[in-house]
Amino acid sequence: MTDTTVDESLPILAGPADSLRPVVDDPAALGECIAALRDGTGPISIDTERAQTFRYSAKAYLIQVRREGAGTWLVDPASLENGSPRADLAELTAALDDVWVLHAASQDLPCLTEVGMIPSELFDTELAGRLLGLPRVGLGALVEEALGVRLLKEYSAVDWSSRPLPAEWLVYAALDVELLGDLKQWLTTRLEAAGKDEWARQEFAHVLTTYTAPPVPRTDPWRRTSGIHHLRSERALAVVAELWATRDILARSMDKAPSRLLPDRVVVEIAGLAKPGVQKIGRADVLSLPGMRRRQYQRHLPNWLDAVGRAMSLPRADLPPRSLPQDGPPPVRSWEARNPEAAARWDTARPAVVALAADLSLPVENLITPDTLRRVLWNDPPGDGDWADALRTLGARPWQTSLVAPVLTAAAGDHA
Repeated sequence: MTDTTVDESLPILAGPADSLRPVVDDPAALGECIAALRDGTGPISIDTERAQTFRYSAKAYLIQVRREGAGTWLVDPASLENGSPRADLAELTAALDDVWVLHAASQDLPCLTEVGMIPSELFDTELAGRLLGLPRVGLGALVEEALGVRLLKEYSAVDWSSRPLPAEWLVYAALDVELLGDLKQWLTTRLEAAGKDEWARQEFAHVLTTYTAPPVPRTDPWRRTSGIHHLRSERALAVVAELWATRDILARSMDKAPSRLLPDRVVVEIAGLAKPGVQKIGRADVLSLPGMRRRQYQRHLPNWLDAVGRAMSLPRADLPPRSLPQDGPPPVRSWEARNPEAAARWDTARPAVVALAADLSLPVENLITPDTLRRVLWNDPPGDGDWADALRTLGARPWQTSLVAPVLTAAAGDHA
């Protein structure tokens, strides 16, 4: 679901209802903020601003907090780090003793967790909109539909790590939490009317558990380089791997987004020089590429050349494989040849699941994730016929298993 239209007839929310306070950037101001929020009542609206297109880290450079009776507070965690890699805002968390309201919480929870801010209960306005089957679930779109005003998003992609933060940026940040409480009420009423409030509670709890857990390191993270699928040789993949690792070390040390040092498209362009029969890639070869014409990408040319040289000198036995072993089912298009029984279950169950989601006014991926559906149908049917248990084992929530398990039972019965 994407937001594609804006109702320009609606009024624009130009500023917060309360006067904008100075940014909380020292212990005394933080103490005042904590006291005010502790005296407030009801749910707490939270948002963060990061600088991932500018900085290496995904940490929060501003945290917006609003509560009835306390108003809006803008906290600068970078100014409260006191020599540590991250600020410790656990004391602030202790004052926020009610449900936290976030929009697209999966984006904010990891950086909030880094500073000790983990809610005990969550309400995700974007996820609530999805469960209601609303066609547009961006914050601006939901506010338009629910509350009849427009939020301007002109500062969503600015460098929030810069200091001082301009006043107009701070107003923008404050407005992102100004109406979250009202939006929660509107969504809650509709979830209850649709009988989906329990679904929402289970989904919110799942998001909270998932996105406050330590991240699991990826195997060969360089394989996520955009455009890598155009490369056909193991030697070219080795060039990508070496460039990716070199770029990552540099970016981390400089706290810059890796793409600002060398974009993925240029990494792939350089790797494309490693064609069959090519023994060496030199400085002139790299500089001749269209993507290397920008001076900022040439700044670390010796590093890029060293990385390419290491990849080109690797013994064939040490080159990375074209792909990693799969930890799940193969593509569905190959099931008919490899597992005809699973293919038959898929052909029956998948359309039924899609139809059920439509009946429930629910995106099918929220009813059951595509990966879960593929895995459960690829595996042999449970010996005891308990498809609900099989779904639970794969991480499906109780509300999902109660709806999807009967569909799988019917599909298995049709092809027993």
